[in-house]
Amino acid sequence: MKYKSLLLIIILTLLNCKNETKKQLTESVKGEQLPLKYAKGFSVKDYGTHKILEIKNPWPKAEKSYTYVLLNTNYDADFWSTEKNNYDGAIEMPIQKIVVTSTTHIPALELLNVEETLVGFPGIDYISSEKTRSRIDKGLVRELGKNEGINTEVLLELKPNLVIGFGVDGNNRTFETIKKSGIPVIFNGDWVEESPLAKAEWIKFFGVLFNKEKEADSIFNSIEYNYLEAKKLAKNTKSQPIILSGAMHNDIWFLPNGTSTEAQLLKDANANYLWSDSKGTGSLSLNFETVFSKAKNADIWLSPSNYASKEALKNGNTHHALFKAFQNNTIYSSINTTGTSGGILYFELGTTRPDLVLKDLIKICHPELLKNYDLYFFKPLD
Repeated sequence: MKYKSLLLIIILTLLNCKNETKKQLTESVKGEQLPLKYAKGFSVKDYGTHKILEIKNPWPKAEKSYTYVLLNTNYDADFWSTEKNNYDGAIEMPIQKIVVTSTTHIPALELLNVEETLVGFPGIDYISSEKTRSRIDKGLVRELGKNEGINTEVLLELKPNLVIGFGVDGNNRTFETIKKSGIPVIFNGDWVEESPLAKAEWIKFFGVLFNKEKEADSIFNSIEYNYLEAKKLAKNTKSQPIILSGAMHNDIWFLPNGTSTEAQLLKDANANYLWSDSKGTGSLSLNFETVFSKAKNADIWLSPSNYASKEALKNGNTHHALFKAFQNNTIYSSINTTGTSGGILYFELGTTRPDLVLKDLIKICHPELLKNYDLYFFKPLD
């Protein structure tokens, strides 16, 4: 009886120790926080056997955040088989196959040298990168249709470990179908961030997914340094060229709000954007008279929507030709810098490399600066 009691005590002690270990896994009191300088839309804590990833702002005015557990190879499989249900998704590391749904995700994969994990994408013609296009041409990246209606049959056949999605409101039936099939979907909210460097810092999000936090941190630090040095250079110039942006569509002129990332880039390039005092992160919708009265003598016209030439711009609306910038041939657009299948490079790489965008704007607005720099995204409109 004495020995049975002793054995029972030992068993209970071992069970308590094991339960306490599991409790520490779930409570995660001492997790190491991933340092972020600008991005506010996600956070990460690393606990050794697993990481907890929280997406705080997947789309504008999101009413809830999403939490995911990333399980390293040394995790307790029996325990997490039930515990993972407490999260919006559980991902077993390392990730061997991934599907992303925005071209803005492609540069992060390539910079981290994990582009070989990409197996599918909705709308592969929009991808500009030569490296990823080479993999597409070899049949290593499958076409998945449109982002609003991904071909789930092909996606399930690919059996990715993870799908990186994005949404404007969270109502995407395709993503729900994918999740029900057992494939986790993580919403990427880089586009909701309110500054160029905050958006660029989402490379650390991908660094976390591939256990490449140090590499992602180093890449971002380089981008940040180049951006801030360019900003400092532009600040010393005395001239501030007057900037017009956008164009007419169906009698409405769309142009960036004053607190949008586009407007912030112009401010950092030391340019006088005419609507810099407006509030909001999206677009302004104005009539022609309002725009013309304020911007008819603007020195430079940037990003005139999707018009690829001056002729197309004039044909779109004859009023476009009345602006000084049109007459002086000082119109610049990124629409003509494309990949082999027509994907626009700016839409793909601009979010990750705001330093290159800023240098383009400085070169356009202050041609005496960055004399040895060639425009990367923007070109004069012919």
